[in-house]
Amino acid sequence: MLCGFVEYGMGSNVSAEGDVYSFGILLLEMFTGKRPTDNDFDETMNLNQLVTMALPERVMEIVARGLITEGEQEQEATSSSNTSRQTRRSKIQRQCVLSMLRIGVMCSEGSTSKRMKIKDALKGLLAIKNMLLKDGKQRN
Repeated sequence: MLCGFVEYGMGSNVSAEGDVYSFGILLLEMFTGKRPTDNDFDETMNLNQLVTMALPERVMEIVARGLITEGEQEQEATSSSNTSRQTRRSKIQRQCVLSMLRIGVMCSEGSTSKRMKIKDALKGLLAIKNMLLKDGKQRN
């Protein structure tokens, strides 16, 4: 399971589709804190399936602890004037995490024909970046 090529019977040839798969798995690893080789996974469950099952309602249950800092949220929540700002930021953070995980899932599809193209993944990542930059400007 260390390599998408072996897992899905694609042999050992290097390909763009294999690179996209690896990129998707990397995104899922970063956001969940789990590895495809963890004991949680076996022939019936893998990292892609875990994330897919959690999207979108339970997404925050699978996000690695500390990825979204609770201290920052608590600090903002102490001031009533910051409540709407904190709510907006929390929604934006959740939307960005959800979007990143969706990209990871689509890039790490088992079937190469169903995988997201890298140019589409890049467009998605740029949209997330722009959403975060826009939120940062609104906070200042």
